[in-house]
Amino acid sequence: MQRLALRWRRAGLRVGFVPTMGYLHDGHLSLVRRARRAVGRRGMVALSIYVNPAQFGPKEDFTKYPRDLAQDVALCRRAGVDVVFAPTDAGMYPSPPGAGFSTYVVEEELSQRMEGASRPTHFRGVTTVVAKLFNIVQPDVAVFGAKDFQQAAVIRRMVRDVNFPVRVIVSPTVREVDGLALSSRNRYLTGGLRRQAAVLSQAIGRARQAVSSGGGRLRAAGLRRDLKAFIERQPDARADYIEFFDPETLRPVREVQPGTHLALAVFVGTTRLIDNAALD
Repeated sequence: MQRLALRWRRAGLRVGFVPTMGYLHDGHLSLVRRARRAVGRRGMVALSIYVNPAQFGPKEDFTKYPRDLAQDVALCRRAGVDVVFAPTDAGMYPSPPGAGFSTYVVEEELSQRMEGASRPTHFRGVTTVVAKLFNIVQPDVAVFGAKDFQQAAVIRRMVRDVNFPVRVIVSPTVREVDGLALSSRNRYLTGGLRRQAAVLSQAIGRARQAVSSGGGRLRAAGLRRDLKAFIERQPDARADYIEFFDPETLRPVREVQPGTHLALAVFVGTTRLIDNAALD
């Protein structure tokens, strides 16, 4: 892949890049379309498929994370992806993380709360693998989804702080008809769990309504309690975190008002789902 990227550079071609963990869906394909718009018809769009072990905790779903490379490649072909990069663990980590591999890229401010607090080594794995992929693919533009709002913010900070010559684009979340954000993990939701999963987007709607009708600022603690109770009315739903924060700094706020951002993580059965939105 690095040799191919070098040839693109020598030819003066702009490169758009979409990093994924595979098991692609329409949300991923929307990122491909955004990358194509960014680089134009004469540019190249590369998509990586790699389930990165370094961003999974010891009790998380790394081994069962859904994988279907043949299906993914077929979807990429139809979507107009020029190159699919599907590296092996040996190619990405000559020595496995924790067993000889010891160099990580760590962002120390934006990554500390929400996902970083619930999954302490997660962002270290994300920033490390994205930095490695940027070095390999050498993109001009990289496109990420807004569903992972904190991840996008962390990557933008990494790009700024270590001077990667990459423009980061964050593309809107793609949702099902009932509002559930598209995710590869949605395949775990069987039977009534799929219906209950809509509670994440319903909670966002409830928070927006509260802000709209509140006539000003609302206490974050009170709104958090309300949303937690609302979510956990579903028999198999349990809130991991509900956070209100400034979208620029990711710092939590005590008062919620228009422009405040909401992020939440919810277990539906054993499946952990995340979502976020601006409370405009």
